[in-house]
Amino acid sequence: MTLAYLLLQVIQDAPSAIDSTAAANGAADELNVFNLLLKGGFVMIPLLILSLLSVYLFIERYLYIRKASYMEPNFLNNIKDRLREENVRGALELCHRSTFPIARLIEKGLSRLGSPIRDVENAIENTARIEIYQMEKNLSILAAIAAIAPMFGFLGTVVGMIRAFYNISLADNISIGIIASGIYEKMVTSAAGLIIGVTAHILFTYLNTMIDRNVNKMEVTAIDFMDILHKPIPVR
Repeated sequence: MTLAYLLLQVIQDAPSAIDSTAAANGAADELNVFNLLLKGGFVMIPLLILSLLSVYLFIERYLYIRKASYMEPNFLNNIKDRLREENVRGALELCHRSTFPIARLIEKGLSRLGSPIRDVENAIENTARIEIYQMEKNLSILAAIAAIAPMFGFLGTVVGMIRAFYNISLADNISIGIIASGIYEKMVTSAAGLIIGVTAHILFTYLNTMIDRNVNKMEVTAIDFMDILHKPIPVR
């Protein structure tokens, strides 16, 4: 008799359980990324600023480094031809008309012709350091964003936990609804902070790779230029 009663009770409660599950699934379907971001709280504001700043820094540095990596076709050959003709002034004018960093390195070396070869090398190296510094400018900010963004995310989660336990103390009731609503909303900040931090780190690494390629190109060009200078060239 008791078993039959329990089975009857389960059958009667099944429709309401299905309806509750469907309602929960419907609520989950309505929850989208934008709504989750809004639930993150005030910590999402600095995270939004950091994300926009990282995108701006990447685009600005990418365009600058890409422009700095350009070198006119046959530029070094044209310099070599003018030096073979003992036309140092023409080589200097060719460098002066060019705007890419490698031309400035060659121009600085040409301006030191007549000095010991070591002085020419030092002049090129010092100019290269300045050009590398210009390419690396503001990259430290992007690296800082990669480190700071996850910290802001964890801060948002801690604030959410504090609020959740505060609500529990006010309600004097440890229910799943009170705990879960405070925690899952604030864990959004942790996810957002990690995403921004990882993205900023990837962008920082990519820009550093571009700079390394440019530095290698500058070194190869400087070596080729110094090979040209092994033959003494009178300065006009």
